[in-house]
Amino acid sequence: MTRPAFFPLLHQPRRVLVGLMSGTSVDGIDAAVVSVTGQGEAVAAELLAFFNTPFAPQLRSRIFEAFSPEKATVRLLGALNMELGEAYAAAALHAIREAGLTPQDVDAIGSHGQTVWHEPQGDPAFTVQLGDGDVIAQRTGIPCVSDFRTADLAAGGQGAPLVPFTEFLLYRSETECVLLQNIGGIGNVTVLPAGCRAEEVSAFDTGPGNMVMDGLMARLTDGRETMDAGGRTAARGRVCAPLLEELLRHPYFRTPPPKTTGREMFGADYVDDLLARGRALGLSGEDLVATATALTAESIAAAVREYVMPRTRPARLILGGGGSYNPTLVSFVRRALEPLGIRVQTQEELGHSSDAKEAVAFALLADCTLRGVPSAMPSVTGARYPAVLGKLSFPGGVE
Repeated sequence: MTRPAFFPLLHQPRRVLVGLMSGTSVDGIDAAVVSVTGQGEAVAAELLAFFNTPFAPQLRSRIFEAFSPEKATVRLLGALNMELGEAYAAAALHAIREAGLTPQDVDAIGSHGQTVWHEPQGDPAFTVQLGDGDVIAQRTGIPCVSDFRTADLAAGGQGAPLVPFTEFLLYRSETECVLLQNIGGIGNVTVLPAGCRAEEVSAFDTGPGNMVMDGLMARLTDGRETMDAGGRTAARGRVCAPLLEELLRHPYFRTPPPKTTGREMFGADYVDDLLARGRALGLSGEDLVATATALTAESIAAAVREYVMPRTRPARLILGGGGSYNPTLVSFVRRALEPLGIRVQTQEELGHSSDAKEAVAFALLADCTLRGVPSAMPSVTGARYPAVLGKLSFPGGVE
C-alpha cells in the first residue's frame, strides 16, 4: 500500500537527493548527489556528483572498537553516533558543493549510517547503525532519512539487503537474467530474472567480500596496510586448495537464503583463526591472502550454483563495490563463473561507478520513503510484508 507523501514537493517530476553510505570495510563516507525523475517502476537516477571522504585515522580506529562487544561501551556507541552524524553531514555538504549546488537545492538526504552490529537471527532480532540523522538534518538544513533497516526487522525480515529494490528499478532486463554482485566488506548478490516483477527479485549475502583479505593485510603488516591494493599481494601468492576447501565448508555457505552476515561471522576472530591455520600449514602471507581472495570468488560461484541456477539461468553478472577494483579478485571471479556460462562485467565497463552505486541507492530509498513507497522486498529479506523504510529527521536551522 502506498501511503501519503510527507512532502508534496516530492511529487515533482524531478527531485535532488544526497545518498550517504559507509560500509563494513570502513574506508570512508561515500556521498552521491542524485537527480531522480519519474515515479514507480519508471523512476530514473542521474549521478550529479560523487565524493568519498576517508575517515580520519582516530575515528576509524574508534569505529573498529565499536565492532568488538568487549570494547563497545554505551559511552563509545553514544559518542560515535553523534560524531559520525557530524562526519556524514560534512560529507553531504562537500558533495553538494562539488555538484555546484547549495543545500537549498537539495530535497532530502538518505543516510545508511555505519553498521557496527547486525543480528537478524537474534532473540530479539536487532541491528545497530551509527550516524544520527538528527545531527545530519540540523547541520545541513536538509530533511534526512536514516535508520533504514529496523522497519524490515520489525516486519519479520533480515533487515538486509536493501539495495536490491533500487537495482530492480535501474538494472532489470526484459530479455536476460542479470546478477548484481557487490563486493564490499561482505559480498551480496541480487538476482533479477528476465522480465521480472518486484516480487520475483531475490538477494542475499554470499559471504565475505573484502573483509577477510583486509583483515589479513592489517595483521600481516602490523596495520601499515588495510587492504590488498590492486590485488598485488594475492597475485604473488598461491591458493592453498586444501585450506580453501575447508573454508568453503563453513555452515554459512550451506544455509539457504534469505540470509545475511557480517563481522559477527567473518570478522576479527575469523581472521585470527585463519592466520593460525595458515601458520600451521607453513603458508606465506601472500599465500594466505591469495587463498582468502579465492574464498570470496568461490563463495560467489557456489552461491550462484546452489541458490540461483536451480531457479533461473543468469546470462551475466555485474560486479560493483571496492572489490571490483582488485584485478586479482576480478580474475578469480571470472574464472569461477565462466564455466557456468556467465559473463562477468564491472560497473565501470557499463559506464557506471562502483564507488557511487550504494550511495545512489540510498538516495533512491530516501525518495521512496518520503513518497510513502514501501522499498523493502519480502522476497529478498523474508519479511511478512513490504515496509516503508527509515526514520525522518527535520532540520531546525543550520549552525
